Amino acid sequence: MTASPSSLPGKPSTGATEARILDSARELFAEKGFDRTTIRAVAAAAGVDPALVMQYFGSKRELFSQAVQAVPVSLAPADGDALVDQLLATLGLKLGGLPEGTLAMMRSMLTDPAAADHVRAGLARRIDGVTATLPRAEDPELRAALIVTTLLGVTIGHQFLALPGPP
Repeated sequence: MTASPSSLPGKPSTGATEARILDSARELFAEKGFDRTTIRAVAAAAGVDPALVMQYFGSKRELFSQAVQAVPVSLAPADGDALVDQLLATLGLKLGGLPEGTLAMMRSMLTDPAAADHVRAGLARRIDGVTATLPRAEDPELRAALIVTTLLGVTIGHQFLALPGPP
């Protein structure tokens, strides 16, 4: 029986190589955005040939899509007090630092239509979740949209414009 190349001693597994490529892509997309990140730069940062990046991901668009996959966040809790606690925790995360995939998506959302669609869909889900916790409020969807977009603005200000966070 012949061992596969990925199982030979001293050879990294294909899973490890793919993970290294994704980590490098996340860093570059977060730093430079979609338009200014190249397959060659990702490959160089990962220590692989550009053809291998294309073999794993097929295109820069697919690499970007996989690199920015985020762990889904729970939508809104069932009551107002829990919602406030969750929003404050979210704000703390956004002021403390975001995962590189999230930063890449945010940096690219203004110049790349697919990134904008992805962000728009995520924000819509978040607004729906917050709306569900405000059923007795007047205009719950408007209130939820104001909460979510305010958090987005604070995040952009802090992460990309280096505005100070609250004390």
